[in-house]
Amino acid sequence: MKSWYTDAAAVAVVVTALAGASPVSGYGQHEHAPEQGTLGIPSTRMGSGTAWLPDAAPLPGYHTSAGRWTLMVHGTAFLQYDRQFGTRADDQFGSVNWLMAVAERPAAGGTLRFRAMVSGEPWTVTARGYPQLLQVAEPYADRQHPHDVVSEAAVAYEHTVNTRVAGSLYAAPVGEPALGPVTYLHRPSAAYDPAVPLGHHSQDVTHTSFGVVTVGVFTRSLRVEASSFNGAHPDEDRTDFDLVRLDSYATRVSWNQGREWSAAAWFGHLAAAGGAHVHDALDRFGASVLRTRGSWSTALVYGADLPAGAGHPLNTLLFETTLDLNEANAVYGRAEYVRRTAADLALIGSVSRELDIGAVSVGYERRIWGRAPLAAGLGARGTLNLVPEALRPFYGSRTPAALLAYLQVRPSGSAPMGMSR
Repeated sequence: MKSWYTDAAAVAVVVTALAGASPVSGYGQHEHAPEQGTLGIPSTRMGSGTAWLPDAAPLPGYHTSAGRWTLMVHGTAFLQYDRQFGTRADDQFGSVNWLMAVAERPAAGGTLRFRAMVSGEPWTVTARGYPQLLQVAEPYADRQHPHDVVSEAAVAYEHTVNTRVAGSLYAAPVGEPALGPVTYLHRPSAAYDPAVPLGHHSQDVTHTSFGVVTVGVFTRSLRVEASSFNGAHPDEDRTDFDLVRLDSYATRVSWNQGREWSAAAWFGHLAAAGGAHVHDALDRFGASVLRTRGSWSTALVYGADLPAGAGHPLNTLLFETTLDLNEANAVYGRAEYVRRTAADLALIGSVSRELDIGAVSVGYERRIWGRAPLAAGLGARGTLNLVPEALRPFYGSRTPAALLAYLQVRPSGSAPMGMSR
């Protein structure tokens, strides 16, 4: 319980320090028009790393300025009870949380931007992470690992070539390469959901990579990028910086057609890695479509891994959506398909090498507090997993279930979809 109060206090300190800042009132409802950046692209397009959101997507957080600097701070803390049922049942009181700051200013005829993201999860969900049936988090099965204390520390620079074209450079000792969609932490379609998607490790797990350099060229609607980055997963010590190296590569094309849509497709090669998270060399590819219309945000994500020597990829598919019903109520859901290996789930015996798994989750959140500097909501999320007959002896049924109840605490200016009022 002590860690919960620590998380809430941390958010309160940041927001109180920004008491003179201008809050963005909520996802999709801004008190001020979004700032215009390079080529007139609105700040609401800024996703994770260098990935794009729809222009209509919210940019939650507090904004303030000092001289030529502009600062934005946002984050959230879920204080949760997580219960997984079945033969592999487990439960935990804990907290999933993160805090991010972005500072930018004009420089040398372009825009200079610093990004930093931190989390207390190594202490609030422990080094083993939190229980989640069918999740892959080596060396543990059926658990999701915590985020590193420092999940991003990056600098980016953008400069116009002419009135229609600009270039960009992103460099980070820890950051996100051009591989995957906007990570689930920053997607409006997952704003109320404290759980990671089951397909995370084939979709956006590289959002914390220790060593990233990305170059890009973009117009107002099209962006082409290439990255060199560290293909190894972070090690089990989530409080330090891992060895920074550039042994893998990726490329991504993003397209924003109109204010409501953002589409992307990517391909990358990850070098073989040793240590606590051993994996062979593999290719990763996928595509995503994100849409925000008013208070409704949706994402469709396909991601796949093709290990070296494998004859076919391990596919994953995710559909997630969030709808703000009014200023105090929101509903959300997620449907997933993943193809797992028996080794992923630490299974031995007469089990197929590869297994098809599904999951359907629905959730609801009710705002209970909305006065500055904090907003809070009570929520619950239920999951029904769908596994093949071969997994019944290991999970107790073909539909092992899970339940998660939580209190979400956040800066009042960053409440999802209008819930800050």
